[in-house]
Amino acid sequence: MIPGNQPKFEASIVDGQLVLDEPLKKWKLVRERDNLTKFSADIIWIEWSDLGFFKEKHDEVEVGRSLMMSPFNQFFTWQTTEVTEIVVNDKEYIKFRTKNSNYELFLLKN
Repeated sequence: MIPGNQPKFEASIVDGQLVLDEPLKKWKLVRERDNLTKFSADIIWIEWSDLGFFKEKHDEVEVGRSLMMSPFNQFFTWQTTEVTEIVVNDKEYIKFRTKNSNYELFLLKN
């Protein structure tokens, strides 16, 4: 495990008991250099302002945007640096490069 990288679990309370739920895995992200793999239920692409602040969220990859994997709060699963190149952009598979890594993103079939 990468230091500081903690596994995420979804939980709910049923009849006063904490129950760990099986996380929904709709998306799979793999970092090329070390095969780090992350799963999430949903993704968004974040556009940044010229000052480096959040500007807008999008459903499509584009150069200059960062990928964020759900949940979309301070406990997000993963966030990439800005995309510098889109190598492949298919409906179920995206291969892209960021400022410091290469990634493959897969839409999983349930």
